[in-house]
Amino acid sequence: MRPTAVPLLLATLLAATTLSACGSDSGSDPDTIEVSFKQSTDNAIKVPDTYLADMKKQFEKANPGKKVKLVPIKAPDSEYYTKLQQMLRSPKTAPDLVYEDTFVINSDITSGYLMPLDPYLEKWEDWDQFVDSAKAAAQGLDGKTYGVPDGTDTRGLWFDKGIFAKAGLPADWQPKTWDDILEAARTIKEEVPDVIPLNVYTGKPAGEAAAMQGFEMLLYGTATGGNENPLYDPASQKWVTGSQAFRDSLQFVETVFKEKLGPDVSDALDPNIGTRVRGEFLPEGKLGINLDGSWLPQDWLEGAGHEWPEWSEKLGLAYMPTQKGQAPGKVSMSGGWTWSIPSKAANPDLAFDFIKTMQTKANAQKWYIANSGIAVRTDVAEDPEYVKAQPGIKFFTDLVSITHYRPAYPAYPKVSTAIQEAMEGVTTGDSSVEEAASRYDEELRTATDNQVIKK
Repeated sequence: MRPTAVPLLLATLLAATTLSACGSDSGSDPDTIEVSFKQSTDNAIKVPDTYLADMKKQFEKANPGKKVKLVPIKAPDSEYYTKLQQMLRSPKTAPDLVYEDTFVINSDITSGYLMPLDPYLEKWEDWDQFVDSAKAAAQGLDGKTYGVPDGTDTRGLWFDKGIFAKAGLPADWQPKTWDDILEAARTIKEEVPDVIPLNVYTGKPAGEAAAMQGFEMLLYGTATGGNENPLYDPASQKWVTGSQAFRDSLQFVETVFKEKLGPDVSDALDPNIGTRVRGEFLPEGKLGINLDGSWLPQDWLEGAGHEWPEWSEKLGLAYMPTQKGQAPGKVSMSGGWTWSIPSKAANPDLAFDFIKTMQTKANAQKWYIANSGIAVRTDVAEDPEYVKAQPGIKFFTDLVSITHYRPAYPAYPKVSTAIQEAMEGVTTGDSSVEEAASRYDEELRTATDNQVIKK
């Protein structure tokens, strides 16, 4: 989940100009399904293209006379969402199958763009293999399911063992509190001054990466027994405002940048910060600690375009601790993508058959490994071949048991933007923690039509 922010007007214009190339009236051929997916903007990354080409070949061989037309959409995440919504509005441009981010799926559900899949899922034996938390991520407020998840992700702390050795920090480092992380970063700054001690994604240019990898990994680590969801209150179905947990999380971000423990502010607010972390800072030994996701190795694997075969020897992994070490002691956030059928799809039955092809145990396992994804099928998660396929898989898969999913309701994208703005204010020093938190509270009321509760 590495969304980037672009102006909505630009995204809409781009969507309009490319719409004719992204879809055609699939209803003209009842034996052909159109499958739209997100293609990487990095020309070296071909993992989804290669996998889907294989699935197309399998499907067409098993279903003589049936064809699959792959419709890649090459765009940053935020542009992809806009283009997809444009396509879904008309039966002339709606594909038969679309790749939906759980970040925005409820917006498309509410808009009536997607078809509930429950009639198909009830007859599909493999659905029982999917973990409940992943199923819930594709559900609408009506309780119906609108997508089949093709994996999830979790988040933790990546650290450079070489930098740690120079700083006198342990190779098996595992912080127990937020203060432990900051102390390690301060030690790196003192002992290895030519590197970035700590990266926490922040600000609007980083988009959802700032909200989810950065802020929410902190916010959900403040939870105690009486406040398990510090962003959204399920009991009242309202968004949480005025909380000390929110201010504490902002305080952490402010500390990172005020003490110059993070990247230069200009780098931190570069829209390409995620690409630079994966392709430059970590491989070149310029970053000590990185709060990030399970998917990073997909860029470093053989044939992925940015091979770094030594990564598993150079980098260590630690779970993100809760604020003060309170139970369960660790925290993770999870997102993921689903395969969904548009409400205006011409060939929904055939589209679901293609989902079933992609989501056999063998094919799902192949995708998880190729994409550095985390299994949402229990039979794959328990398979020794999956566990040993790549360093780090077991570490990140084990975090699924304590992970949190975003409250991905229709208002969430606006809430996320308000979080990013609050983070940016304390990152640049333009706002104090109190000012940024108060502004967030005001924006939250607007974004959610005042559906808020104070805690």
